[in-house]
Amino acid sequence: MANWQLIEEVRRKNPLVHVITNIVVANDSANGLLAIGASPIMAAAVEEMEELGGFADAVVINIGTLDAQLVEAMLVVGKAANVAGKPVILDPVGAGATTFRRETVRRLLREIQFAVIRGNMGELASIAGVDWQARGVDAGTGDASMAAEIAQKVAREYKTVVAISGEVDTISDGEQVVTIQNGDPLLPKITGSGCLLSCVIGAFVGVSDSVLEAVVTASASYAIASEYAVKTLQRQLPASFRVAFLDELASWDTHNQEKLANIKEVL
Repeated sequence: MANWQLIEEVRRKNPLVHVITNIVVANDSANGLLAIGASPIMAAAVEEMEELGGFADAVVINIGTLDAQLVEAMLVVGKAANVAGKPVILDPVGAGATTFRRETVRRLLREIQFAVIRGNMGELASIAGVDWQARGVDAGTGDASMAAEIAQKVAREYKTVVAISGEVDTISDGEQVVTIQNGDPLLPKITGSGCLLSCVIGAFVGVSDSVLEAVVTASASYAIASEYAVKTLQRQLPASFRVAFLDELASWDTHNQEKLANIKEVL
């Protein structure tokens, strides 16, 4: 389910990850990718999207702060990456929050083949058409026991790997369902922690032959880094955690990840 050697593969191959993301998280996303050994590019001009989609090792599309011009850039880069055979990752931030977001997500899913869709329960429930009381870009409330069903449904419909992030991460390729029970409660207290995870997943998928294996490994390693970060703090506060977490991403140890990972195949 996990391939811990991918940690070293990212460092060795230094994959170029092109990220179209939101203005809230761009800096942390770039620094997080650098920390794990990847190379970020954060361009958004539609005029260069076709070229970038052709030569990046992975493309991450995050809809956090949308506008019409950005949507066009997303479509161009996603289609170019598809033509070049490069993986595209979708982070559907607040997918069900507004009509514009719902329509944008539907259009992206219709016109681009995504290797991975990663989001919280509210976002994936919206894509699956499942009733869920989401609140803006937050996960909201609903029946958490539906995570496996939602992940499988979306993965099958869009022929992708789905990662639902939360207290327990749920990952599915439409057939297998894997859960990860690692992480620290401080992780969602820093803005953009999920957005950075999507970028990290992009880096891992960009160096792997197995999308499911890459998503599981990236998600587990990311969560374990948060556990290590908390142990270094004198006071468990978000700003201190943010810095410590970035340092832990740069300090990944293959043996520690394998030893601490709480991964289960549930289907």
